[in-house]
Amino acid sequence: MYIIKVKGKAKIPDYIQLRNEEFVLIAYFRADRPLKDLHRYGLESKETELAAIIAGLEFGKLQKLEI
Repeated sequence: MYIIKVKGKAKIPDYIQLRNEEFVLIAYFRADRPLKDLHRYGLESKETELAAIIAGLEFGKLQKLEI
């Protein structure tokens, strides 16, 4: 799975994208909202690790998600 942080413009907020191994979008959520429904993506009980990764992400840089 891959993760990328997308910079919003004006009133559009920053978003996080999760993509699978074929780079197909599987999740899209606001970067400033609490993480929820992670069980849909196989990331249940990994909220703190994912929040730390999101905080350290650079905008527009695709990164392999390994948690």
